[in-house]
Amino acid sequence: MASPLDTRPLAARMRPSSLEEFVGQEQIIGPGRLLRRAIEADRLFSSLIFWGPPGCGKTTLAQIIAGVTRSHFVSLSAVLSGVKDIREVVAQAEKKRLQQQRTIVLIDEIHRFNKAQQDALLPHVEAGTLILIGATTENPYFEVIAPLLSRARVFVFQPLTEEQIRLLLDRALRDRQRGLGTFPASLTDDAWRYLARMAGGDGRNALNALELAVLSTPPDAEGNIVIHLEEAQESMQARVLLYDRDGDAHYDTISAFIKSVRGSAVDAALYWLACMIQAGEDPKFIARRLLILASEDIGLADPEALVQAVAAAQALTWVGLPEAQYHLAQATIYLSLAPKSNSTKAYFAALDKVKEAGIAPVPPYIKDPHRDGKAQGHGQGYKYPHNYPGHYVEQAYLPVELSAENFYEPGEQGREKQLASEWQARRARKTID
Repeated sequence: MASPLDTRPLAARMRPSSLEEFVGQEQIIGPGRLLRRAIEADRLFSSLIFWGPPGCGKTTLAQIIAGVTRSHFVSLSAVLSGVKDIREVVAQAEKKRLQQQRTIVLIDEIHRFNKAQQDALLPHVEAGTLILIGATTENPYFEVIAPLLSRARVFVFQPLTEEQIRLLLDRALRDRQRGLGTFPASLTDDAWRYLARMAGGDGRNALNALELAVLSTPPDAEGNIVIHLEEAQESMQARVLLYDRDGDAHYDTISAFIKSVRGSAVDAALYWLACMIQAGEDPKFIARRLLILASEDIGLADPEALVQAVAAAQALTWVGLPEAQYHLAQATIYLSLAPKSNSTKAYFAALDKVKEAGIAPVPPYIKDPHRDGKAQGHGQGYKYPHNYPGHYVEQAYLPVELSAENFYEPGEQGREKQLASEWQARRARKTID
């Protein structure tokens, strides 16, 4: 049984102390993997950056590395530490180095170190005074300075699977020294599944929920503590969502949403929409993306798509969440089901021509004659289309040097095929002529 004075949460007490106890991240630390071989041979080759979601073992593995390699281990929190703390750690590391002992410095949440703090680490990492292990939930390629990154190897950690979460929970229930083994506790199958699924790949969250369930559930008539689904749900009321509105989850999820709508995958689009709303994404950001999608990926194949997107954005402004979820969902469904066209990219072909050749002079007959241009012949020779049958007359509108350019290529889906058919026929006749 854990010491009565040990008031640490269950997750802290159950932290693995060896590679054999470590759960998950087989792609990094499994048998025969590079990092495992380096650790077991006590030949850690460089500083390391551990990048992954909360509760997947980043800090634990750093502590195991320090123990296995017989290094002096120092842990700093980027939230609480500054340049002064770094200098003190470096001074200790220099002393340990004279005693032929390496120093491993774990900096948790290293992405919270500013550039000056990271710069303070750089010369000591480069000189080998210390080995840095930076743990971060944010993309290190954006949050860690390039010189420090170039002297470290990045390892990407994955969320724990439900099977791995269940292994951690089972181990905690059976462990009499550090865990809950002294309690006559058990879980029903529904409770097991709920905790493993709702932990969201976070082992720490699952263990702490288990501890709360066991400590708060009274024994039954036989003295047994049985955790049913109800107790499990009370102990972990909402799934922990890995979503940072300024980080990778934000960009990855909106990317999945956009690609689902573009791919006409309505179920997937609704799922990613729900993920963003549940995680607290700014609904105006979602509405803006729907507005862009309506013209970028649907356009004239269904002009109503833009109307739907604008209406949803306006409804969001007037109504707000949670009711505006209906409007965002309606626009998402409509845009997903709508025929697709990306012919609006024709504008960018025209823009490329402007960038390449500059702005060509406007032909005189379509210049504005209403100011002082009439005396200079501006507007003379212009054919007013409404004066001709069908409200159309053959006339050049591009500068002469661009008369052979064709920027717009109509799509073949939905309304656009119908809208562009007469225009295509005219262009074909003009080409023959």
